[in-house]
Amino acid sequence: MSSTSRTGRLAGKTVVVIGGTSGIGLATAIAAADEGARVWAGGRSAEHLEKARAVAAGKVELVQVDTHDDQGLKALFEQAGSIDHLVSAATGGTRTLKPFVEQSEEQFQAAFGKLWGYAKVARVGAPYIPKDGSLTFVSGAPARRFKPNMSALSCVGGAVENMVRCLAVELSPVRVNVVSPGIIDTALFDWMGNEKNERVAAMTQGQLVKRIGKPEEVASALIYLMLNGYATGTTVDVDGGQLLS
Repeated sequence: MSSTSRTGRLAGKTVVVIGGTSGIGLATAIAAADEGARVWAGGRSAEHLEKARAVAAGKVELVQVDTHDDQGLKALFEQAGSIDHLVSAATGGTRTLKPFVEQSEEQFQAAFGKLWGYAKVARVGAPYIPKDGSLTFVSGAPARRFKPNMSALSCVGGAVENMVRCLAVELSPVRVNVVSPGIIDTALFDWMGNEKNERVAAMTQGQLVKRIGKPEEVASALIYLMLNGYATGTTVDVDGGQLLS
């Protein structure tokens, strides 16, 4: 990480982003660095880590870490020191898209890997956050937008958003918030291959902003929650109007 003097709205602050080596997390790490913060970004995938180095080298300290690894998380937090703003954008869990009654107990439980990972980040990371710091998570529109075959995602998202409110009460005066993105252009859609543009166009046609969102647009909401010292226990929607359509 560059040792040159930094200016910006987060100058002098330390930011750690878990799930910060791709997609929304990486965009957030870069945005925080551009605002002058000292930034550490951790992610599980070695492949994502190498790709992140190509765009964030010199701006962000990149570390391989798993949200389910207490010791790995603690080592990262120790390295960063006092953490003004901790963000967890790790996806985690298994995305099972099928009718509720057709899901096995194992499949439903696997979807909650995201919640357990977030809970571990909060539990291990909270002692490193000063009283005027913040802890922010990423959920998703299914938490309050209910569609067929997405029951597991909706349940996980709802659990994350309620956990955030509980943490806001218990960790006060540390601020705890969550950003809820809609359909965002990340690697989650790479499996569509050559059909990606056509499929995404169909998915976004019914929402108010008729295009896919950018990771940087979600990152700007996460930066806002770092900077706004009066926001806590809240959900910020960045979903192109998906909840209204």
